[in-house]
Amino acid sequence: MRRSLATIGAIVALVLLLAAIVAGTAAAETPEWRLEPVTPPALPDGQQAPVPIGLGKIGDISFWAPNRGVLITAGNPPTVPPGVWAYNGQRWHELSNVCGATDGRIAWAGPEDFWTVSDGRPGQVNSEQGGAPPLADNTLCHFLGGRVVASYGSLAFRGDSYQAMHAAGCLGAADCWFAGDPLPEGQVGAFHLHWNGSTLAEQPNPQGHAVEDIRLFNERLYESVRLSPGDLLSEEESVFAPSVLHLIRPIGEEQPFLSLTPGVPEYASGEFPQALDFLHLSGSEAALWGAANPAAEPPAGSAPAEVTVLRDLGGAWSQLIGPNADPEGGNPFTKFIPAAEPTQEEREKAKQNEVVNAVGAEPEGEHAWLALGSPANSSLGALAPAMVARLSGDKTVSERQTLPSAQETSEGVGPKGAASKLTCPAANDCWLTTSQGWLFHLSSAAERYLPLDGDPAFAGPITFRPADQGIPSVAPDAPPVDDSGLPGELKASQAVLVETTTEPESRVTVPLVSNIRTRLVHGSTLRVSFHLAVKARVRLLAKRKRKIVARTPERTFAAGNRKLEVRLDLRRWPTKLDLQGHALAPLPTTSTRGPGVNSVGTDFRTLPQPRSLLGELP
Repeated sequence: MRRSLATIGAIVALVLLLAAIVAGTAAAETPEWRLEPVTPPALPDGQQAPVPIGLGKIGDISFWAPNRGVLITAGNPPTVPPGVWAYNGQRWHELSNVCGATDGRIAWAGPEDFWTVSDGRPGQVNSEQGGAPPLADNTLCHFLGGRVVASYGSLAFRGDSYQAMHAAGCLGAADCWFAGDPLPEGQVGAFHLHWNGSTLAEQPNPQGHAVEDIRLFNERLYESVRLSPGDLLSEEESVFAPSVLHLIRPIGEEQPFLSLTPGVPEYASGEFPQALDFLHLSGSEAALWGAANPAAEPPAGSAPAEVTVLRDLGGAWSQLIGPNADPEGGNPFTKFIPAAEPTQEEREKAKQNEVVNAVGAEPEGEHAWLALGSPANSSLGALAPAMVARLSGDKTVSERQTLPSAQETSEGVGPKGAASKLTCPAANDCWLTTSQGWLFHLSSAAERYLPLDGDPAFAGPITFRPADQGIPSVAPDAPPVDDSGLPGELKASQAVLVETTTEPESRVTVPLVSNIRTRLVHGSTLRVSFHLAVKARVRLLAKRKRKIVARTPERTFAAGNRKLEVRLDLRRWPTKLDLQGHALAPLPTTSTRGPGVNSVGTDFRTLPQPRSLLGELP
């Protein structure tokens, strides 16, 4: 009997042990949101800050791979300067203390190649206008191979000045777009910059709506726009049925912008399209998600808008949340929609309405995480909890929770601010930023730490940002401010520089392509000879008006004198050539006072004309 009892006891103990192992394994495999503490950089005196700290306002967070991500921040002075931070699978660390932004954006062009929309620096003011120039989010930084290889800006208060940019995206190293506010007063269109691998040029979208987001999906870039009653529109854009989404086509298409009218979003009866704000976009391998909130100032006479969530899966759009999405009228985020003439009580209830601050698509396309907010939540400031929920393709909302979790709260973790940005680089792997610059990571315990990414290009710190291309050399009209000991980049309030007619000696980057010459051989074969400053990828496009009529394959050449040949059609003779190049090594610099400093563009205005049996063609 004793032996039987002992045997039974052993079996019970074994069962309990196995249950504990199974429970532990399940816990290790169950993803959960947890605070990801970030250690700030060393203080100016070399001492390490003792505790983790918020990074300040984070404008964007983006990943090339689950163990390679970057974010851009406005900083949290004096401990955290404005700049860029990188994630290596184990921890976040400061990558750059330059190129920070008030509300910046990030666009990946390659594994070691990305762009940031960054704040400007003193020196952009036009002396004829005077005053402090706008600096928020109106310049670009190009990060390549572990350094900032180029910076781009413009003088302020001019018709061609860079406008604030709110969106960025790349189709590859030689095809990137940056977009934002409408053009200055009197001009029709929305500000766009396009990078073709060698040059950065303004290419406005004539449809006139401010661009608020750009996302890559299915090898295409989609841009989301804010519809405002005062937008100046081109003749092609309808005021009654404007498109909230545009497709940006790859290089070579005749018209880069295409309005999309997929039948969504669906608006409520009596609701104007301008009553709904822009779509926050997120793309995965399988789906493109968009979430829009009621406009802050709905147009007069319009019915109120509702929070709306859309999904494009396999080319078919569906509206998961919003008007007509739920036959029973349920809406998990908009708790109350006021009448056309709301009472005071209705106004108070409306303040509790929840909105979507960001959406993070999971890779398989069936689910997305939503970063939620509300006026009541935002009013708590640093004491606000972060609210998240998971939305399924069948319109089911699940895993609604506030962060930090109850467990972390019991461990002494306090509120870290309202939910702000959200992205999911892999299944069961998402990152949430808060309004106070803190990070929460969704992951299982077993996969919370990934293999270390040891790429030196992301080791940092990067401390040098070259002079802005597009801004002439300037000199201060007063003695320079003593900025020793100040963290980060010089602020606009510390010094304002003005444009001068005297150009001091400085160094400029030599052009990638120079000494371009054209020649016809064998009657209809065009030979273009040129000099490359460094190793580069090069291709030649021949265009007739806006249509490409001939092209060469992209080829890689070492530095030196090179040539490309393309066969042309006598009946479709080009009116323009575009020699496009992408440098594969840093471009050298030369003195502005030295000889031979002359940039050669890649647009050809004069072409050799073909010979035919009838003589010279026009």
